Amino acid sequence: MKPDNEIYPVVVYEGNEWEAAMVKSLLANAEIEVFTRDERMGAIAPWYSSPGGAGSVKLIVSNVDLEKAREVVAEFEKAERKS
Repeated sequence: MKPDNEIYPVVVYEGNEWEAAMVKSLLANAEIEVFTRDERMGAIAPWYSSPGGAGSVKLIVSNVDLEKAREVVAEFEKAERKS
């Protein structure tokens, strides 16, 4: 178990490159610092990056921003379902 005051990275979203770019922009607009992981892995070796589908891009935020980031992601996913 991690101490309450420890800061660590958390994957908040997994999706294709386009969706991840959209969510990353929304998180940045909400003043949440976000990093990407595996953004090139789908092109190099899609069989290796299976979680979230071949070529999934992961967005990583600090656990400090996790609750706010989840709200942003939930709003994005809700809007995507409507379209």
